[in-house]
Amino acid sequence: MTNERLREVMSVGGWTHAALAEAAGVDPKSVERWVSRGRVPRRATAARAAGVLHEDVYALWPALRQPRAARAVSTELVALYEKRADVPVSAYVDLLASARTRIDILVYAAVFLHEAYPRLNDLLAERSAAGCAVRICVGHPDSAQVRLRGEEEKFGDGIESRCRLAALHYRRLVGTAGIELRTHGTTLYNSLYRADDQALINAHVWGTNAYRAPVWHLRRNGTGGLFDTYADSFESVWQTGQEVTR
Repeated sequence: MTNERLREVMSVGGWTHAALAEAAGVDPKSVERWVSRGRVPRRATAARAAGVLHEDVYALWPALRQPRAARAVSTELVALYEKRADVPVSAYVDLLASARTRIDILVYAAVFLHEAYPRLNDLLAERSAAGCAVRICVGHPDSAQVRLRGEEEKFGDGIESRCRLAALHYRRLVGTAGIELRTHGTTLYNSLYRADDQALINAHVWGTNAYRAPVWHLRRNGTGGLFDTYADSFESVWQTGQEVTR
């Protein structure tokens, strides 16, 4: 298959295969293959040739419009669950139990954890006693964002009551050395459960209850990756939070 567009542009401009090859920094046989066989040069080479010819690179080689292949998966992705309901409670428990230096929890309510694992407070207290810094940030029930979330999920004021229940559960830990509890009023795009360099991230999908939304398990691999993106988001929300006292 020939490249008639390239042949025409070269003919009009008086370009020979050898002349274009020299200007583009390639072998004349390469230019010949571009024209007679429809070969597509590398992007950088194509850009140089198009510049010399004063022509749009995509007009000469439309195939270059195709996007480059994306990485299939992040190196920090350990597992992907289609729904939070598919994640066994043991995954949360094991994750938090593995923490040695840091536990961060960012949710609106997530009372399912206390309901499914009544020893959650005990586990957090044990980790704290072992030297782990524990920060918990739950939704403020009177915030506009929490109310809006309830409307979007067609859950009414149910989410507000669950935020109050979550705060009630965690309030028992207030005063425990190494544990901090705050409420926040941000638009929460993801719930986050972090233990050191691992995290479970529950995506929030508009109009969908969190238990029906996906969860990805991340493990930090270097700096500046996907894990750090979520860790940084926790820090931003944490700074806006109001401390809960007895």
